[in-house]
Amino acid sequence: MSILDRLKNSSGAPSGGTNNASGAAQQRPQQPSNAGGGGSNQPPQQQATRANDAASAARASKEGGNNTQSEFKQRVQNKLLAEMDNLDSARPQELRKAIEDLFNTILNEESVVLSRAERQRLFEAIAADILGFGPIQLLLEDDSISEIMVNGPKNIFAERKGQITRVNNVTFDDDAHVLRIIDRIVAPLGRRVDESSPMVDARLPDGSRVNIVIRPIALCGPTITIRKFAKTPLTHHDLIRFGSMTPEIADFLRGCIIAALNAVVSGGTGSGKTTLLNVLSSFIPNDERIITVENAAELQLQQEHVVTLESRPSNVEGTGAVTIQDLVVNCLRMRPERIVVGECRSGEALDMLQAMNTGHDGSLTTLHANTPRDSVARLEVMCLMAGMDLPVRAIREQIAGAVDMIVQQARLRDGSRKITHITEIQGMEGDMITMSDLFEFEQLGFDNGKIIGRIRPTGIRPKFMERLEDAGITLPPQIFSSGGGRR
Repeated sequence: MSILDRLKNSSGAPSGGTNNASGAAQQRPQQPSNAGGGGSNQPPQQQATRANDAASAARASKEGGNNTQSEFKQRVQNKLLAEMDNLDSARPQELRKAIEDLFNTILNEESVVLSRAERQRLFEAIAADILGFGPIQLLLEDDSISEIMVNGPKNIFAERKGQITRVNNVTFDDDAHVLRIIDRIVAPLGRRVDESSPMVDARLPDGSRVNIVIRPIALCGPTITIRKFAKTPLTHHDLIRFGSMTPEIADFLRGCIIAALNAVVSGGTGSGKTTLLNVLSSFIPNDERIITVENAAELQLQQEHVVTLESRPSNVEGTGAVTIQDLVVNCLRMRPERIVVGECRSGEALDMLQAMNTGHDGSLTTLHANTPRDSVARLEVMCLMAGMDLPVRAIREQIAGAVDMIVQQARLRDGSRKITHITEIQGMEGDMITMSDLFEFEQLGFDNGKIIGRIRPTGIRPKFMERLEDAGITLPPQIFSSGGGRR
């Protein structure tokens, strides 16, 4: 007997249409076969009708079985929750053991006989709903998955090695099931999501970034997008192994950060900006005071003296919002030696530039742009969003004086993420900001679905080399030689 049949019997559900059809078939006398050709004597139209009826009955039986299994799981889960009131949730291992004991007791009371594998699967599903994040808990524990996308209760996708594929064996029961998991994500953060506020940014306990959109904005049902981060923060050694950078690039970037150059990490969505920002931040000396400003705290800095600030949306009354711009202004009063802004999106860019220009050297931030030149244009637009009527030339002078270099990150067609440009901001020439590429990625070909290429120096020696030398950092001259670079 299958697990569905046992669940039906345990729940007292009547037999499905398939069983009734089988019983009727046993009672119905067999029709004599066609002696001539071995076929049926019935007309083709009637045969087609019976075939459609049989297919419909099979689908109904399957749906009924799935509903019965879901009802049984919900019944067991409700009993567990009713008897868990006195359990201490502060000790996950003890709580899991207590849930397992209650689970076995309830199954015995329900008189359901399951195999060891079936019992374990059912327990893990219920435990994930109670202790974790439901059906996506297994995906969160899979280190090979970098992003999880829930498009309604039945459509779940995951990204592995830059490629997005559908996850067929993981689904939610319905919209209400997804909303319960959403509440579990946002409730500890003091945030809310409902029809009046159907969008929210959040994070998981491990720092993974979460974006949530529900009805009526999301027509396909509650939508969750999770950008996972490695349990152990990635280092520059990992990026070298992945091919995102070369050892020479890593040495150059480390020298720039130690020498307190102001850097902007630019790139498109999902290009690896935050990961690269995290790696660059790891080069900051351990004895410096670092203040991070983020919309959802996701940076994983390992230094000892780190203060993390996180923005806050408005409450139900529409008040109490704390923006990134508010936090950037406030952190200037907290004696920072380094300011790291997770992402500049609007008017906070102007405050960030002013901080870079007023003694807070070595500051880092990210923004969305496709090329280094686009990054400068985006900074101009974001400064105008601060609400001050500044002339464009004044904004460009601020940018030219504040930003020393732009590191461009991109996600290529094969899903790989690489540094494509390292560009120096050299200053102003007339009304234009002058820039020069120090390193750029050169694509050499496409083989077996993978882009073949290298990031190579352009042969230009940066003007800020004196600052690196003043900081006691010596780089080999060949690092800027146009004959260098690696595959």
